[in-house]
Amino acid sequence: MSVIWNENTPIYLQLKERVIGMLLDGALKPGDALPSVRQVAADFQLNPITVSRAYQELVDEALVEKRRGLGMFVTEGAPEKLLASERAHFIEQEWPAVVERIERLGLRLADLLRDNAQGERE
Repeated sequence: MSVIWNENTPIYLQLKERVIGMLLDGALKPGDALPSVRQVAADFQLNPITVSRAYQELVDEALVEKRRGLGMFVTEGAPEKLLASERAHFIEQEWPAVVERIERLGLRLADLLRDNAQGERE
């Protein structure tokens, strides 16, 4: 499996974001096991320490839990917690920059929403 890593962001954070994406997309659900550190390291040709660090961040955020001798598992409520956190981050950190760019370009939000809705129907 070949993956192109962004050289501007640490690989462990990119790997963590991949797991977060899987949680948000529903590919991983509460109770599901994450692939083993060894398996991920082999699949992506990474150092197992890099994979462990990504998984540890997910543990620290209570999105996954370690089960001794069994591996890592998605915690109950993880998708909901993650969705709430991601929404808050978007609204507080990303949205103000989007609004500023919209205003700078002289666009109207209502027009953008209308154009988007028309594009989805086509």
